[in-house]
Amino acid sequence: MDKNIGEQLNKAYEAYRQACMDRDHAVKELQQKTETYMQQIREQQEKIELQNSIIAKLKSQLAALHANR
Repeated sequence: MDKNIGEQLNKAYEAYRQACMDRDHAVKELQQKTETYMQQIREQQEKIELQNSIIAKLKSQLAALHANR
């Protein structure tokens, strides 16, 4: 019976160890994806800021054209 308990403990420990490794891998993958998405968000925000400045410049040019008429 002791041999059977030892085998069960070994199997349980191995399952626990594998679950921990899977969890650590999932956490690492989530962190990498989060960093990637955050970088993409920063890049998109920069593009939005650039587009907003272009829009503001064009609006001021349009207003100047209307004022000259």
